[in-house]
Amino acid sequence: MKPRIMYIESKAEGLNGSARIGRVTFSKSGRTIYYRGRSFYRIDGGGFKSNHFDEETGDHYWISGPRKDGRDRLYVSHLPVEIDEDVREEYWIKIRGIPARRRDPQT
Repeated sequence: MKPRIMYIESKAEGLNGSARIGRVTFSKSGRTIYYRGRSFYRIDGGGFKSNHFDEETGDHYWISGPRKDGRDRLYVSHLPVEIDEDVREEYWIKIRGIPARRRDPQT
């Protein structure tokens, strides 16, 4: 699978955790996601409030494709979502369709 921009939210401390938009890669099977040197394994059957876990720490994460409307968090929150510098323009222009925000570091 080719690299893809995804939404990644930590669920280690509760329903709403730190979140990022970044480019990930996948294993051949697609069951493992790689991001910033970390490996996230899919939870078979889905988990409560999470769908992946970090191989190293065991922490749970919600990882999904980013939404055009920006409502990526699994649970409503006003916490900011950081956007990685290397995907910022592509995210705002191609995914959100708001080129005027292409320099904004958060959603």
